[in-house]
Amino acid sequence: MSTALAAPPETPVSAAAEELARLEELVTLRNSIDAEIADTTRAYARAEVDARLDQIAAEHVTVEQVEASIVDRLGRALRVSPTRARAQLRIGRDLHTGLDRLRESFGAGEIDQPKVTAIVAAAAHLDATERAEVDAKLAAHNLHTLGLRRVTDLTRMIVAEVAPEKFTERARAARRDRHVTISPAGDGMALLRAYLPAEQGIACYAALRKAVTEHWVSSDPVTRTRGQIMADTLVERLTGTTPTEPVTAVEIQVLVPIGSLVNADGPLPAELPGFGPVPAEFLTEPGHTTWRRLITEDGIVIGADSRRRTFTGVLADLIRSRDRGRCTTPHCDAPIEHLDHLHRWSEGGRTTLTNGAGTCAFHNLVREIPP
Repeated sequence: MSTALAAPPETPVSAAAEELARLEELVTLRNSIDAEIADTTRAYARAEVDARLDQIAAEHVTVEQVEASIVDRLGRALRVSPTRARAQLRIGRDLHTGLDRLRESFGAGEIDQPKVTAIVAAAAHLDATERAEVDAKLAAHNLHTLGLRRVTDLTRMIVAEVAPEKFTERARAARRDRHVTISPAGDGMALLRAYLPAEQGIACYAALRKAVTEHWVSSDPVTRTRGQIMADTLVERLTGTTPTEPVTAVEIQVLVPIGSLVNADGPLPAELPGFGPVPAEFLTEPGHTTWRRLITEDGIVIGADSRRRTFTGVLADLIRSRDRGRCTTPHCDAPIEHLDHLHRWSEGGRTTLTNGAGTCAFHNLVREIPP
């Protein structure tokens, strides 16, 4: 009687090794697909340009218009944003103008697209000969073993070495392009970014850290984390107010579902246009007196309130039209000269359609005479 030998049980180590090998194959396959997309993109762009050469020569279209058209079509085909499509287009173009070794590694799946994108961006201002020199120097390094940050830093160092004058001019141009941006971060938060010369950015961060130290050594109780203190200090120094005080110079519009007004405990959140949902209860917290509510129903704005001192813009036009351009004081038929609050602003009256009225100059003056 013979018995078949049972296969040895799979150990956790061997299973992990197989899973790692499978993941490596998937990464290589993905990189190869990205490289194929880059080649296809370049071929498509080349064909599009060739087809439009006569139009470009006759000045019927500009090169910029052709590029925009290509980017638009690529974005729709790849289902990505125009920014991503433009990056893909430039990868396909630049990999064929000096970065031959990088293109081969990319096509073989040895290096991923984020690294290729970083290298192409760092060498974008170089000519084909200079790119070829950068390509040769990069080939001396095992790029597939380096992280994205190290690949980016390495490329920038090599580019500065290959073309020092262009590097200096690029650095000067970057300093001229300093700016501040804001973007949504979810959960009612925002990311405020400052694009600054490195020494200025370091100095700003050091000043915020110094504020933390000064707070810790003061007699005030420490109730906030370091990050909270730094964030609050930034707000105080930029706006001149503490985070719990209203920033009166800025009006923030917020979309509020009508259901939240009817039922304060309801589940419907408010929404900051462009920044996403925020709990409706936040609107009643200290420091938020500059919210301006836009009332919505099924996502459509159906009304609004205002915290402005004066009647301006569309609201002023609505009041003038509603009052037919004539003073609303009984027995007066003079043209409207002023827009006034029925319930005085000084007494808590709001700048709203229902609290506004058109008056002539005379009756507005009379109304201000103390009783």
